[in-house]
Amino acid sequence: MTRKLRMGMIGGGKDAFIGAIHRIAANMDGLIELAAGALSINNEIAIESGKMLFLDPERTYTDFKTMLEKEAIMPADKRLDFVTIVTPNFAHFEPAMMALDLGFNVVVEKPITFSLEEAKLLKAKVEATGLILLLTHTYTGYPMVKQARQMVKDGVLGKIRKVWVEYPQGWLSRLSEREGNAQAAWRTDPKKSGKSGCMGDIGTHAANLAEYISGAKIEKLCADLNIMVPGRALDDDGAVLLRFDNGAAGVLMASQVAAGEENALKIRVYGEKGGLEWAQHEPNTLLVKWLDKPTEIYRAGGGYSFQSGYMTHNTRTPGGHPEGYLEAFGNLYRNFAQTLSAKIDGVQPSPESLDFPGTEEGVRGMAFIDNVVRSSQSEAKWTTFEI
Repeated sequence: MTRKLRMGMIGGGKDAFIGAIHRIAANMDGLIELAAGALSINNEIAIESGKMLFLDPERTYTDFKTMLEKEAIMPADKRLDFVTIVTPNFAHFEPAMMALDLGFNVVVEKPITFSLEEAKLLKAKVEATGLILLLTHTYTGYPMVKQARQMVKDGVLGKIRKVWVEYPQGWLSRLSEREGNAQAAWRTDPKKSGKSGCMGDIGTHAANLAEYISGAKIEKLCADLNIMVPGRALDDDGAVLLRFDNGAAGVLMASQVAAGEENALKIRVYGEKGGLEWAQHEPNTLLVKWLDKPTEIYRAGGGYSFQSGYMTHNTRTPGGHPEGYLEAFGNLYRNFAQTLSAKIDGVQPSPESLDFPGTEEGVRGMAFIDNVVRSSQSEAKWTTFEI
C-alpha cells in the first residue's frame, strides 16, 4: 500500500452501537482513515458525532445524499475510496446503490439489504461497476474459523455428513422494544428490520457460518419460527432442518429468548473420519474430534504445523493472547483494504486477502430469510432453497 484508504461513514453516530465497532475495526491496522461522515439522521447528533471524531466540519454532513454528491467531486487526493453503511436494515440499499453509481466501493453491515430483490439489484450493480463490496459477516473473520474451513476443504474429515450450528441469545426475553431499548425497537419492527426478526438478525449469521466452514450450500430446508414473547411482531426463536448440496444434513437453531445467554454461537461439522467444533465464547480454540483416536485441541498462534496460511494471515498475536470479536471484525476490514489497495496499485491481491464476504453471501442471506419464512408458513414444510 502506498497510502491509507479514505473512508466515509453513513450512520454510526455517537448514539449507535455498531458504528463504533466498525471504526475500531477499520483503525486496527492503520490502513484506513475516517475522512467524512453522515453519521445520523438527527442533525444535532450528526454534527456532534463529527466533532467527537475530529472530522473536518466541511466533511461532516447531515444526510448521506449530500455527502455522496459532494465527496464524488472531491480532488483525487481527498476523494473517498469507500463508504461504510451502518444504518438499520431498511436503510442499506439506497445509499449503497448511490455510492456505487458515484464510483465508491462499499462496506455494508449485515444483512446486505431489506429484501432479496434489493440484494439482487445491488449484486448486479457491483458486477456492472467492477467495484468491491464487503459484507460484515463478522464470524468468518476468526482465525480458527479460517482453520476449520481449510481443514474441511483439504479433506481432513473426509466427506462431510452433518452440520450443527446454534446461536442462542437472551436479550429479547422481555418485551424490551416497549421499554425504551432502541436496538430492540428497530430490530423487532417489520418496517425497519424486514420479514424476520431472530432468523433475519442472527439466524443468517449461523447459516453463513455453516456454508463457509462446510464449503457446501443449503439446498433444502424445513423451518419452524416462533414468537415467544406476547406482543412481539417478529419471530424471536426458531429452528431449521437443512439439506446441503453435497448430501450433508444439518440443524440450525437461533433464539433471542434463551434467557441468560449472550452470543453463544457454536458450530459442529462432522465428516466420515472426524469432526470439528468451534464456539465464539472460546474463539482461539478449535476441537478436532476423531473416529479412532482422542480429541485434539488446536489453538491459534504458536506456530504449530497444522496451521493454514488463511489462519496465520488472520492471527494477530502470539498464542495465549485471546483474539475476539473486534479482531475478527478487523480482519474483514484488513482483507478488504488489502484487496482494494492492490486494485488501486494495479497488483494482484493474495488469496488470503480476497477471503471476505460480499454480494454472493448477501444474496444468499436474504434468500435464507425468505425461504425460512416461507417454509415456516407452509404446511408442506420442506422447501427448496430458491434465490
